[in-house]
Amino acid sequence: MNSLAIAADERVASVEITEDEIAVRLMDGRRISAPLAWYPRLLHATDEQRQNFEVAGGGYGIHWPDIDEDLSTEGLLRGAPAPEPSLAVRP
Repeated sequence: MNSLAIAADERVASVEITEDEIAVRLMDGRRISAPLAWYPRLLHATDEQRQNFEVAGGGYGIHWPDIDEDLSTEGLLRGAPAPEPSLAVRP
C-alpha cells in the first residue's frame, strides 16, 4: 500500500507585517495571518519596531526585542490573541 506522508513543518520561513495584519509563512508552505489588533504591543509599535524581529525558539517563535513581544507558531495556528494584561497590583 502506498501512502504519501506529508510532514508538517511549523517553523517560521518569513514574516510580513502591515499596518493592520501579521502574516507568517511556515516552512511547509502554509500562511497564517492575524489582525494586529490581537497583539496590542505590535499594533502600537512603530514600523521600525515591528520590522526589528528575530526568529526564535528553534524557528517556532518570533521575538521583537524593542517591544518585548513574543509569538509562537503554535499560538498563531490556534488563533490565539494575546492575553489581556493583568490588572492585579503587584507589591
